[in-house]
Amino acid sequence: MGKVLIVDDDVTFCLMLETLLSKHGYTVTQSFSYNEGRKKFLEFQPDLVLTDLRLPDHDGLELLKLLKNESSRVPVVLMTSYGDIRTAVKAMKMGAFDYVTKPVNPDEILATVKRALRSAETETSGRQLQQPDTFLEGESNAARRINDHTRLVAPTGMSVLILGESGTGKEFVARRIHEQSDRCNKPFVAIDCGALPRDLAGSEFFGHTKGSFTGAIADKQGQFEAANGGTIFLDEIGNLSYEIQVQLLRAIQERKIRRIGSTVEIPVDVRIITATNEDLKQAVSRGEFREDLYHRINEFAIQVPPLRERQEDLLLFAGYFLQQANAELGKSVALFSEEVIKIFRAYGWPGNFRELKNIIKRAVLLSASDVILAETLPDELIKESGISKSQIVAEAVIETPSAEPEVSAELNLRESARKSEREVILAALEKVRFNKSKAAKLLDIDRKTLYNKMKQYDIPLQ
Repeated sequence: MGKVLIVDDDVTFCLMLETLLSKHGYTVTQSFSYNEGRKKFLEFQPDLVLTDLRLPDHDGLELLKLLKNESSRVPVVLMTSYGDIRTAVKAMKMGAFDYVTKPVNPDEILATVKRALRSAETETSGRQLQQPDTFLEGESNAARRINDHTRLVAPTGMSVLILGESGTGKEFVARRIHEQSDRCNKPFVAIDCGALPRDLAGSEFFGHTKGSFTGAIADKQGQFEAANGGTIFLDEIGNLSYEIQVQLLRAIQERKIRRIGSTVEIPVDVRIITATNEDLKQAVSRGEFREDLYHRINEFAIQVPPLRERQEDLLLFAGYFLQQANAELGKSVALFSEEVIKIFRAYGWPGNFRELKNIIKRAVLLSASDVILAETLPDELIKESGISKSQIVAEAVIETPSAEPEVSAELNLRESARKSEREVILAALEKVRFNKSKAAKLLDIDRKTLYNKMKQYDIPLQ
């Protein structure tokens, strides 16, 4: 099935995760710190690493950087609390395959492990980019503008630069351009430039000959050769070193590449589509990005706006992710409450579509009815939306249909909240085998509050 290395200083959590993965056929080993994790990585040679973002002796991002330098092909999945969403987004830019929020849902972590290992098996890039989650085009003016530009530029063969924040669907736009072009029956090769170690980027792009450098035990075809006749998508192109920029410019201009260690030039016919969340003009002015390369890749630019600027598309995508979550978790949640919709519209969504998808899957898991209520959303999300919990309760009572007595509606709301909170507490206790200290930590409350709530909801202390 695959070998998985878990790096987390929570011994109980590691044991729970190892038991879960072992039960599904994976070979698992644990480590509880950065230094131990580095040692185990070299000894165990895992196919996948699951690591906490906060480690006792180092930041989890440092471990991510180290592991990607050791082997760009081993996917790394970050495990983090909701409050670290922005850091998790940064980790994605550094090459993390995905991130999951704690407390983890067994079905979600298993699905993520399967996707990560399946991705690692595919040799279409130095680090195969995750298949895009977003397959809807949207209905906003911004979405229509993107679709129009995509249809116009697709048949032309022009180089396209796609601009936008992480998680906005830039790879999806690139794939649509390829699919609508006359190269659609040829390869589409995606390379995450942010995940490529600098000393291996040239080999990934152009290939190498046996013995050309330490570790080159056989001839290797580069991704430009693999994409011949089709499209090559370079995500986060601003991360490329100056040396690789020079080689890339030559390949684009001359339509020829040369494997490292070889003197033979190989003709290639590829269309270049690039993407970045940086301001390349500023990078040019700072001397960090070649101006001639910038103009070569920027024959046509498409701006993909962040989710917070696509209010008309927000609920469309939310509904799409709701269907996905129901299918993955085996549930049948039908809709969002008005309070949840108000929170979604007020929130800034720094993680864009990826964050929206993760929040909805979490809410579906926690929902005790066929309606997603505000109680299933993380407290941090509600807080950052600027809508207080007292407002949520007040609005829920005010908007209740007049045919029902207001007191009855309030009682129903309280009962729904009680059921939802009881389910969350039970789920946390079961995950840590009723260890009260661990459960309180997962729930972000103190032990006294946990005991009081267990007594309130008639949950046995055991």
